[in-house]
Amino acid sequence: MENRLKERYTNVVVPALVKQYGYSNINEVPKLEKIVLNMGLGDVKDNSKSFNLAVEELATIAGQKPVVTMAKKSVANFKVRQGQKIGAKVTLRGIRMYEFMDKFINIALPRVRDFRGISATAFDGKGNYSYGVKEQLIFPEIVYDKIEKIRGFDVCFVTTAKTDDEARSLLKLMGMPFKA
Repeated sequence: MENRLKERYTNVVVPALVKQYGYSNINEVPKLEKIVLNMGLGDVKDNSKSFNLAVEELATIAGQKPVVTMAKKSVANFKVRQGQKIGAKVTLRGIRMYEFMDKFINIALPRVRDFRGISATAFDGKGNYSYGVKEQLIFPEIVYDKIEKIRGFDVCFVTTAKTDDEARSLLKLMGMPFKA
């Protein structure tokens, strides 16, 4: 079973990028490598119930179990000890990645309040794009009554593009609603 976004990449995006940038080899065409969801949970590091609820919400959104991240160093100002749980992250690849991107573009983003498109400048200089989701409620899997606190997380789209311009073209052709 092919995912519709993967099909779109193969049938529409690749020919358009080859035409736009004049790639001589099909393997030069930039593609989406992975999507990383990262949630910092420093505010509930001492409350294991809240921490576990937040990790479960991230798992529900991603459709995959998150990895709990630990503090590398002790920082007295933040009341953090080395080895303490401070966040969760999920790396999506393959079909799950395309399914998440499809859901993110077509269902979640239109549910953002006063949505007029996403910033076209949040690239890192190496062809990767990051977007900060302010509240997990924009995802249809999250039941409003069951959430304890509104939390945000970062979504990072990692591409094989060499430049930001190529990555912007790739994401735009895949359906990313950039501001004009």
